[in-house]
Amino acid sequence: MRQLLVYGDSLSWGIVPLTRERLPFEQRWPGVLEAELGGDLRVLEDCLNGRRTVFEDPYKAGRNGLQGLQQRIEAQSPLAGVLLMLGSNDWQSMHPHNAEHAAQGVATLVRAIRAAPIEPGMPVPPVLVIVPPRPAQARGPLAWKFAAASHKAEGLLAAYQAVCKELDCPCFDAGSVIGVSSKDGVHLDAEAHRKLGKALAAPVRALLN
Repeated sequence: MRQLLVYGDSLSWGIVPLTRERLPFEQRWPGVLEAELGGDLRVLEDCLNGRRTVFEDPYKAGRNGLQGLQQRIEAQSPLAGVLLMLGSNDWQSMHPHNAEHAAQGVATLVRAIRAAPIEPGMPVPPVLVIVPPRPAQARGPLAWKFAAASHKAEGLLAAYQAVCKELDCPCFDAGSVIGVSSKDGVHLDAEAHRKLGKALAAPVRALLN
């Protein structure tokens, strides 16, 4: 059975907007994708709430997405592919980062995946970068964290597409099929997870082939 790794944050972990609850696997987009792709592929999740691309969270340890990434690739090998969707937390209020910073962080992660110290003979997994949907006006308990996130993410798609072109890495725009929840302006509701999982089936098949 082939294995596909999803490396992401709360948008992939499946947090329910305005709660600390989690959608069940079959409702999260990785689970929807697994069902769409059929029986010989298992989707593994490595998704952490608050994970950045390459930056530290000043309030909570372990949110730098670069730290330990190569060991995760090594631990899960052989992998048929890696789906990478990060960036949303780079625009939290304690950071000055913009879309370009997040895109360069994603590029660093792609390079790290390609250079992971996997066992001899193991395949270097291809990477699909998923551009997260742009944040909206933040609401609820997390509003202070994501104040001005939408402004910081201006130019998001173009920035991600530019680094992916440079790296010869496929890129999928999640914002072309879904938007963030109107409840909190940051996360995905169950319907968005369903749509994203289904929409990713074709580009993932292309990645694997």
